[in-house]
Amino acid sequence: MAPDANTAIMPTDLLRPDLLRLNASPAGKEEAIREAAQLLIAAGCIDPAYAASMLRREAVANTFLGHGVAIPHGMVEDRGMVRRSGIAVLQVPGGIEWNPGQTAHLVVAIAAQSDAHIAVLRRLTRLMQDEARLTALFTVTDPATLAAALGEDAPVAAPATPGSDLAERFDWVVDYPTGLHARPATAWVETARASAARIQVRHGDLVADAKALVALLQLGLRAGDSVVVSAEGEDAVAALARMKATITRLTAREKADAAAAAQKARAPARGWTPPNPLPAVPGIGASPGLAIGPVHVLPRTVVSVPDEPVPLIEGGDRLHEALSLTRQTLKALADDTARRRGPSEAAIFTAQAEILNDTDLVTLACQLMVEGHGVAWSWHQAVERTAAGLAALDHPVLAARAADLRDVGQRVLARIDPALRTGGAPDLPDTPCILIAEDLSPSDTAALDMARVIGLATAQGGPTSPTAILARTLGLPAMVAGGAALMELANGTPAIPDGQTGRLHLSPTEADIADARSWIAREEARRAEEEARRGLPARTRGGHEVEIGANVNRPDQVAVALSQGAESVGLMRTEFLFLERGDAPSEDEQYETYRGMLIALEGRPLIVRALDIGGDKQVPPLQLPHEENPFLGVRGARLLLRRPELLETQLRALYRAAKDGGALSIMFPMITALGEVQALRAACERIRAELDAPAVPLGIMVEVPAAAIQADVLARHVDFFSIGTNDLTQYALAIDRQHPELAAEADSLHPAVLRLIRMTVEGAERHGRWVGVCGGIAGDPFGAALLTGLGVRELSMTPRDIPAVKDRLRGSDLSALKEAAQRALDCETADAVRALDGGEA
Repeated sequence: MAPDANTAIMPTDLLRPDLLRLNASPAGKEEAIREAAQLLIAAGCIDPAYAASMLRREAVANTFLGHGVAIPHGMVEDRGMVRRSGIAVLQVPGGIEWNPGQTAHLVVAIAAQSDAHIAVLRRLTRLMQDEARLTALFTVTDPATLAAALGEDAPVAAPATPGSDLAERFDWVVDYPTGLHARPATAWVETARASAARIQVRHGDLVADAKALVALLQLGLRAGDSVVVSAEGEDAVAALARMKATITRLTAREKADAAAAAQKARAPARGWTPPNPLPAVPGIGASPGLAIGPVHVLPRTVVSVPDEPVPLIEGGDRLHEALSLTRQTLKALADDTARRRGPSEAAIFTAQAEILNDTDLVTLACQLMVEGHGVAWSWHQAVERTAAGLAALDHPVLAARAADLRDVGQRVLARIDPALRTGGAPDLPDTPCILIAEDLSPSDTAALDMARVIGLATAQGGPTSPTAILARTLGLPAMVAGGAALMELANGTPAIPDGQTGRLHLSPTEADIADARSWIAREEARRAEEEARRGLPARTRGGHEVEIGANVNRPDQVAVALSQGAESVGLMRTEFLFLERGDAPSEDEQYETYRGMLIALEGRPLIVRALDIGGDKQVPPLQLPHEENPFLGVRGARLLLRRPELLETQLRALYRAAKDGGALSIMFPMITALGEVQALRAACERIRAELDAPAVPLGIMVEVPAAAIQADVLARHVDFFSIGTNDLTQYALAIDRQHPELAAEADSLHPAVLRLIRMTVEGAERHGRWVGVCGGIAGDPFGAALLTGLGVRELSMTPRDIPAVKDRLRGSDLSALKEAAQRALDCETADAVRALDGGEA
């Protein structure tokens, strides 16, 4: 693009003295933007209406660049209001909150007809690498010094002095057995971001911003390392106390996890031992089982990202939108995984989402853009450079996080430019094979053709990587961390991967293959015996029977649930239909899924929960508005009643599926009032009549105390209740179950929660209705025993929890369970309730 008159303007022409205001003290963000805009108006740079455009920009984008610098600017469509290019700088020594956890000291307001301001932005991003000099500008009293710092375009010299500590500090020796890895580091960052204070962590001469996940990981902290955590600014003392509480609170969990891993490592492997030694590639067992077949090596995927520059503000908009959409997807994935498989396995998605909040990563991408590169290229380079730094660390746990960074980076890249989307089903031979890959993303693994992939081995990754978790869910024998030797194997090489021992045995003889087949047959017989026991009903010694269901999302998960002993699907979450896609699923798509579930269940009961999404579980197709307090906002039934197109599409698909046959029930989430139930039942009846479909049982989720307290009233209008103990606990105890400091206190065995459950059962019994539980404690053997004693008739849980719950109930006596439940109701604390667990009832 040829330069115009504006691009020839030097930065000093943009930074005139009348556009610099030192020692400002605006009351807040909006006043700061208006004050900066007034400087531009007075200098003849913008029309007065452009100030409103700058404020509108804040509603759709985050203009906080990082490290105390914000760059407010107007909407692209309002560029005609810019009379000439200019930059106004408002210095706020005391700082103002730009967004939660973000404090701005330099407000750099941009009015640009073209890219004349790029030189100043380039200087800003480079200054961020010289934090001492940048911080000095927050309080400098000479306007010329500020103008010179923003006007010169020389490279920033590396800091000459080692890192120093801030005003308030405490020392800590890392006592996490595996050092500071992504999961605890995410908790550190969440705690730091909740404060306006500046917080840093120093290890030797290395200093990291405590609000930047990647920077913390790059410290490479190991057990025994000494660090200094320090803070300054508003609320520094309290912020440091919260940081210390979070850091030390995680010690017990990290030690427990390490002990469990060590115990598992010491346990004798039940893997296969070949009759004669075979050459093998060692790795780490990720998903148990044995497979026999030829290897197929998936070539390394080289992403070629073109460098296509666009105007800087347009590029910034595209990057911001891509980051926002990816955060929403990852949050939805984390929430769904936490519900299905527990919080520990959901932590990877939470950590990936936190990576996208890393100031240094985003700043590097912005710096590359202001230097004239395209947005996709800049983001890809920022991710690759940062991932390379993590991979180079002499720390296997942290080096493995490079794969997570690249995975989440690819998600963002695909949002920036859908043409750069990678993954999907790889090209595979027609016959079953052992797939060899450097690494696979969760979406790559989910897309595998299970008819042609019978085993998996990756060069990278770990046993807690998304690939390993998904392989276990799919029942696919898998090993990870096999190293470069895996990628050097020739296609077609006969192999036997052992997902228990983590070894890929190569070139087996006929005798080896026969022995392996015998081993597989013995394992199948053992599993069949276990499954037969799992198939027995959950009937107490006195003959009282409790229905045991599974929480599953897709038809292909039903077989695994049934093999674990599920007698029904007590909770089908429909949110997954909306994840990782740009549009809402059609009626036909939903119908095919519900019909597939009913077919897979072969007449067993299916309870489908209507769409349970709100401000706490954002998904891109719905474009829901941000809510300051989403757990108390428009979610569940409240959303469905306000978005009739969502409700009607889903109900039509459900009643069409019911018309084809099967034991279908529908339940609605987040019910708080009788009027909601009546409106939803009316919609169901209208659509049922339109389709001439059969009536199906209609139930509601009991998730808020109001529904539990009014259970006797609601029971007259519904066919059943299903208690969501996770949300009921959250609302009863007023604890956000995702809060980094309080989540551990959200115990569903709190006596107050148990009393609400008992109240629900009593209200239902007055009208002959049954009550189920599909929350977390249903899958805890002790929790299941108490729920049965409270009168709950159906329990639905993650499939892997079913065998233990069934065994516990089969070994119990109903009268003893009722007595235990009453003792629990009489307890004063959740700890006292848990102390009642003697292993039997």
